[in-house]
Amino acid sequence: MRLFRPLIVISALVLLVPAAGCSKQVTGVPQTSSETAPLAVSEDGFGIVVGYDDAPAKIEIYTEPQCSHCADLQRDFGDQLAYNITVGTVQVTYRPLTFLDDEDDGYSAVVANALFLATEAVDNSAATGTQFQRFVEELWFNQDPGGEPFSGDELRDMAGSAGLPDLVADNVADDKEGVDVLDMEDTNFGLLYDIDPVDTGTPTVYDLSAGEKLDIFDENWLSDLLQP
Repeated sequence: MRLFRPLIVISALVLLVPAAGCSKQVTGVPQTSSETAPLAVSEDGFGIVVGYDDAPAKIEIYTEPQCSHCADLQRDFGDQLAYNITVGTVQVTYRPLTFLDDEDDGYSAVVANALFLATEAVDNSAATGTQFQRFVEELWFNQDPGGEPFSGDELRDMAGSAGLPDLVADNVADDKEGVDVLDMEDTNFGLLYDIDPVDTGTPTVYDLSAGEKLDIFDENWLSDLLQP
């Protein structure tokens, strides 16, 4: 069983119906597209921005690769997110966290690093935002909390299934640094804590326009967000 980092208490947070979330607690007009939604790294270097800058709805998703309720979020809303990213009605910034790892290069760190490798162009070959969203779904659908980190071949297979170009899929499988995972964890957890210092957990979905945490207890949260 995985151990948690010292001085951090992992607590439960309810998601949807009736799941709980993973946490650590401290005392628009749609656009026509052929899956060409843009993909970029955020200005601070620790988020992945998926979709058009002029999307009327902009959200952040704080997610931990071993959090089973983050997987529930992708199962329940992944297809809707992919569609709305593609047509330009929502822009998603993914902010990975790794607090369920018991070592610096554990399962969650490997997945988080792979996400950032997926944003890199290789010889003029680059993933789209839609393909990246599908890669997120593949990673969380194949989630193995407490298991061994994904191998390079497994990451390549999931990237290919998501539609990432072959060169990008090879890059995802490469054993190199896509992001400083420790700095990413510190930055993203700090942002998450500022959003909700009481129930500081994943998945958290934050409405950047309204400046508020969305109520993902409500199964209509995404459709409500997209209402004009």
